[in-house]
Amino acid sequence: MSEKSEKGSSASDSNGWSAMTAKELETLDEVSRNMMQASLKSQKLLSDVMSKALEGDPVLPNADPFHSAPEFHQVWEKIASQPDLMMRAQADLMKGYIDLWSNTSKRMMGSEPPGPAAIQPEPGDKRWRSSEWSENPVFDAIKQSYLLNQHFMMGLVGSVDGVDDRTKRKVEFLTRMMTDALSPTNFALTNPDVLRETVESHGANLARGLQNLLDDLSSGDGRLALKQTDMEGFQVGRDMATAPGQVVFENDLMELIQYAPTTDTVKQRPLLIAPPWINKFYIMDLREKNSMIRWLTGQGFTVFLISWVNPGPELKDKTFNDYMHEGLFAALHAIEAATGETSVNAVGYCVAGTMLSTALAWLEAEGQGDRIASATFFAAQSDFEKAGDLLIFIDDIWMKEIERIMDSQGGVLDGRSMADTFNLLRSNDLVWSFVVNNYMLGRQPQAFDLLYWNADQTRMPKALHLWYLDNFYKNNRLAKGELELGGHRLDLGAVKTPVYIQASKEDHIAPYPSVYRAARLYGGPVRFMMAGSGHIAGVINHPDAKKYQYWTNDDLPETVEEWIAGASETPGSWWSNWRDWLNENSGDDVPARRPGDGKLKPLRKAPGRNVLVRSDGGKTTSDGQDQPPE
Repeated sequence: MSEKSEKGSSASDSNGWSAMTAKELETLDEVSRNMMQASLKSQKLLSDVMSKALEGDPVLPNADPFHSAPEFHQVWEKIASQPDLMMRAQADLMKGYIDLWSNTSKRMMGSEPPGPAAIQPEPGDKRWRSSEWSENPVFDAIKQSYLLNQHFMMGLVGSVDGVDDRTKRKVEFLTRMMTDALSPTNFALTNPDVLRETVESHGANLARGLQNLLDDLSSGDGRLALKQTDMEGFQVGRDMATAPGQVVFENDLMELIQYAPTTDTVKQRPLLIAPPWINKFYIMDLREKNSMIRWLTGQGFTVFLISWVNPGPELKDKTFNDYMHEGLFAALHAIEAATGETSVNAVGYCVAGTMLSTALAWLEAEGQGDRIASATFFAAQSDFEKAGDLLIFIDDIWMKEIERIMDSQGGVLDGRSMADTFNLLRSNDLVWSFVVNNYMLGRQPQAFDLLYWNADQTRMPKALHLWYLDNFYKNNRLAKGELELGGHRLDLGAVKTPVYIQASKEDHIAPYPSVYRAARLYGGPVRFMMAGSGHIAGVINHPDAKKYQYWTNDDLPETVEEWIAGASETPGSWWSNWRDWLNENSGDDVPARRPGDGKLKPLRKAPGRNVLVRSDGGKTTSDGQDQPPE
């Protein structure tokens, strides 16, 4: 036996291959096994996709899922007919590439300091956080080349003349979606993090990533259910939605929760919160440290909250009018029975805010405007003229497609469909970052309370959803004074109820220019306030967190730009500003009310049972056990 063989430190073959150490052979074997696992998983994935297609249930993507071919044809036909636009864009692109080539050459040669970058990412773009994207000249060149091309495409679409605004916005949105999908961060061979992980794990990340992909396809029954967080990391009723209270009323559409007081006295007028029915209410009672419910009870308010049912096919015919009467108005009657108070301060969040504004106009038409003494709107739109990117999903073709989807799902819209739509509005943060993390880096997403809530989806009845999209997003009838409901033509100008409107500066679902338009529709006193951050963090910002800021301005000029120019900025949470406003509309202090003190007796402890029903057909109870739906 030779000395090398005896030590087992090297090996060579008879064909003259370079000698390899035992460690190198072990590494090669591990890489081979990982690549084999990845290959087998890829074959299974392809086989499953083809099987689904042959069964008539294709999971392959629609070539034109947004039905946008006519709009793209129109825009690019106009671009082609405007040679000056194309020449300017090409000249800017060429200049950018010359600067990039020059700087990259200097960096590679190391002969002299490079000039400024040809292009920089937008502030806050998290895709380029790895140091290699700026320190490594090759990856820096890949990044800048991609950004130059994206800027070229977006500039052409954004500058074209002769195209109506809606068509241009749709093509801009979809062009950005496509260019975001083509980012070098989304491909293993051009992502330094993935390359590093592949080398360090000997390819195990790719095998794990393919298994994650198979698991997500399996859990979505052939449709990709991209996992954003560890769904086993939290439990509703144990980790979240833990504010003490009781369900004191229920019907087919909702449970009404009355929260236990934490002060000796409370304000006379109760506070009723209507959360959106497209999400579960516990975003306002997420954890103890950031619970709006706990904070409000601590400020001396008697808090009631609607917990909407997660509807199944049996509720497919429930309408917007049903949600208003069996939800909001039923809660008003129940609160009167529980406390003796005939009017409340009401809060509407997102779509429930649209319902609240509609209800204010309807009550005014009925001569019952005093049933709601004040109204607060969180990230809610009543005028949809400038409703943002969601408007591109609302046309006749899409309405028919949504109706078809709901019919195939028993007359309800699966919660995943709405979640996918919202995720597309921030695809880099809510889609592609998880594609890279889960499927390329082969990692499991971490437990994160906000993303857990975001993934705990709800369904929507067909009749409600189609009516909402048609009357608000598509035709904007409430703001125009054209909405007819329950025998009345509704007029927001007739509403004299004091109104507090909250918007968020970075809200991609209810953009602040759209929210602001509602402030000028009401006939009574209005306070408009804009908070920092987005649709969720802009609303749920506990004062103890000492985060973000908010802007106020007592005037309501014609445009939001004028309002911003005259606004004053205050650091921290806006909740104290809202509390002071609420106190002005809440009456005197009275002894604290406990659930069950009035005519309504407790039915079950908060958070109730509606919030536990999952959209996948199961039900998670507070002890963590799964049960079939009742």
